[in-house]
Parts: sequence; C-alpha cells; structure tokens
Amino acid sequence: MENVWFIAFIWIGIALAASLLSIRLGISVALLEIFLGVLGGNLINLQTTPWIDFLASFGAIVLTFLAGAEIEPSAFKRNLKASLTIGILSFLLPFLGAWLFTYYVAHWEMQAALIAGVALSTTSVAVVYAVMIETRLNETNLGRLILAACFITDLGTVLALGILFSKFDIWLLIFILVFIPTLVFLPKLLPIITRRWSGRISEPEIKFLLLVLFLLAWLATAGKSEAVLPAYLVGLVSAGYFFKDRTVLHRLRVIAFAVLTPFYFIKAGLYVSFPAILTGALLILALLGVKVAAKFIGVYPSARLFKFNIKTSNYMTLLMSTGLTFGTISALFGFTNNIIDGTQYTILVTVVLGSAVVPTLLAQAWFRPDGKELEPVGATSDEAVMPLLEADKNDINSGGE
Repeated sequence: MENVWFIAFIWIGIALAASLLSIRLGISVALLEIFLGVLGGNLINLQTTPWIDFLASFGAIVLTFLAGAEIEPSAFKRNLKASLTIGILSFLLPFLGAWLFTYYVAHWEMQAALIAGVALSTTSVAVVYAVMIETRLNETNLGRLILAACFITDLGTVLALGILFSKFDIWLLIFILVFIPTLVFLPKLLPIITRRWSGRISEPEIKFLLLVLFLLAWLATAGKSEAVLPAYLVGLVSAGYFFKDRTVLHRLRVIAFAVLTPFYFIKAGLYVSFPAILTGALLILALLGVKVAAKFIGVYPSARLFKFNIKTSNYMTLLMSTGLTFGTISALFGFTNNIIDGTQYTILVTVVLGSAVVPTLLAQAWFRPDGKELEPVGATSDEAVMPLLEADKNDINSGGE
C-alpha cells in the first residue's frame, strides 16, 4: 500500500499546477484540474483512494451549496420569468434529444436511454459557479441570472431522476420529513447562531452548516438518492441571509476552493479513458453534438427573447451547455443499478466531461461579456437592474455582432 502522504503530495501537486496554469493561461482552474486529471489517469495511472473519494464528494456538496447560496433572492424573483424560461428549456430539450437519440439511433434499451437523457440534460453547477467566481460575474445580475437558470435546469434533472428511478421506501420518507423542516427553519436559525457564535476561532457557525449538510447527505444516500442533491436547495434558502452577512460564505468558499474542489475536479478527469474515447468516438461526438445543439435551440432564442445581445446570448448558451456533477451522478446511478453497462457508462461520462470543457473554453475565449454586465450589482440603482437588458451597444454588442 502506497504511503498516504505521497498520494496527497501528488494530488496537491496537480492542484497547484492547475492553479499556476490557470493564472498563466487565463483558463478556468476547474477545467485545468479536469484536464490534468485526464492526463494523470491515462499517463501515470493516477487512482483514487477512499479518503480522496470522500474529499471529492465533500467538495461537490460544499460547491453545490455555495452555488445555491450565490443566488440572490430578490434578483431571482426579479428575473423569475427569464430564469424559468431559460432553465426549463435548458433541461427539457437536451433530455428529450439525448433520450430519443440513444433509443432510436443508438438502439439502447428504454431505461438506459432515459438515463442518457437525464445525464445529458444537466448544466454543471460546479463548473459554472467556478467560472462565475473566477471572473467575478457572480457579483453581477447576469451572473446571478445564469446561476438561477442553472438551478432550474438541475432541479428538472433531479426531479426526472427521482420520478423515473427512485425506489420509494422508509428512508426516502425520513429524508423528506427532515429535509422540508430544514428548508423552513434554517434561514431563521442562521442569524441566531451567527450572533451567538461569530468571531470565535473555532468557527462553530461553519461547523453547524457542515453538520446540516452531512445529515442531509446521509439521509439522501440512505434513501437511494445522492448526497449533493439537497445541498443546492439548502444553499438557496440560506442565500437571503448570506447576502446580508458574507463572512461565513467567504470562509467556506476559501476552504472549498483551496482544499476540497481540486479533489473533485481532478477525480472527474480520471473517468476519461483514451482507449474508450477512440472506440466510441463517433457516438461520443454525436451525443455531445446532440446536447449542445439542443441547448442552443432552447437557450439562445430565449436569451434573445429577453433582449440579451448576441455575444451575451452565446456566452449564456455555452455555459448552460456544460455538464459535470449531476451528469456524472446520473450516469453512475445508472451503472451501479445495472441500468446501463460499462461501455454505455464510459460513453456518457466522456460526453459529460467533454461538455464541461469544450463549451466553457469557447465561452471564455470568444464570448465572455464585458461592459456593464461586469459592473458590480450594487454600483448604482439603475445598473442593478438594467444589465439584464440590451445594455449599451457600444460596450457590449461590438464584441459579438
């Protein structure tokens, strides 16, 4: 058995290399961690261990919670129509497209095709949130709307996976009975806990949040669901409080991005096998094309309908085309429950990881917004609302039309 500290040294070394390359190249660190994970898995036989699996899962839970906590309630309500329209179409069309393609063209069994539809319907909260933080778009109304639309998309994915494949038993009932009161009472508890415990070196308020997330993760997995699924909603209901007090959120974000999320993203890259890519290359490319095309058919016209300019509409559509967390979760769910076989699993995971990398690189390289969309939400009262409309054409449209 290899020394645990040597394994930790290798993984943190890869994470540091990704950080330095990100600074040098101006590419999202999450994408570089995935890419280096792919190289590590194929070139040096990099493998996970139980403790790495735990840290990766921990990172996914915290990252998903943080993404939900970044959705400002007032901005979500103000842009409800746009978020719902873009988010629903971003889920529905790729789900139908991937399901019908794998069933009628690739000739998969019906249940396997449904898993493909669920896995390829997602938008990656992890990737989008990481990009929002790195580019500071999370501080703009555009970034908030994209995160809100991601929430609607992935809520559709979660509901589809639950309705189509969940096994209803006593544990699922217990999870629901605990989860709903948590969503109701947590926003009321957080101010009380912070007032009483804040400023302590032991950070009890952060430990309380982790206690809640771990409890729900345990009950969710016991109910044959996934640990990350409740974290998004917990973050969402807590967002109103965190917009008044950013201290706890900032500290949790530092912990997540410095220690936890590198394990998640690097591990995600390990699932990509070069031989499997060569063997199933045509189907992988076809499914990636189906997903991205369906996202464009649904998201781009919706963005234009709500008067986004061409450059920003392309940027939003490409980010909504990403997939990672819920996509790999759905594929793994299908594989572990014998709904899809190993080959189908490899194909789906490779498509999901491809959708995490390719659309994000294109979005960051060619369509990243500039001008008023990048100004902080609180700059002025007018700028807090108007960036969602077709802003100053001299600042925005010049790069995309």
